[in-house]
Amino acid sequence: QVQLVESGGGLVQSGGSLRLSCAGSGSGFTLDYFAIGWFRQAPGKEREGVGCISSSDGSTFYADSVKGRFTISRDNAKNTVYLQMNSLKPEDTAVYYCATRWGDTGLPLSQYEYDYWGQGTQVTVSS
Repeated sequence: QVQLVESGGGLVQSGGSLRLSCAGSGSGFTLDYFAIGWFRQAPGKEREGVGCISSSDGSTFYADSVKGRFTISRDNAKNTVYLQMNSLKPEDTAVYYCATRWGDTGLPLSQYEYDYWGQGTQVTVSS
């Protein structure tokens, strides 16, 4: 079983920054083989993909809504992935989740491609 734990959420003013962390653990889990996706869900809205980092080469992919503002990175030694969020806007307010799957997928922003999920962390951006 794989476990993911997010941290780093909070309240920030518009234009500010936050860094979320996603720490993975469990039998066989290693970022060398598991891809990580970041998702978010705002009240009354469907969960949407924010970005992902591949297992094979650490390449990243982002939703258009966050491209240029959000950056995903990883520390394989710590089995931890980071979501650096800059220039935050009120519309970024949501619960943020990380998720993982073994290997990479051709649909990296689809929630249905991921098998294990963290509990989520709240991000609130005030105007």
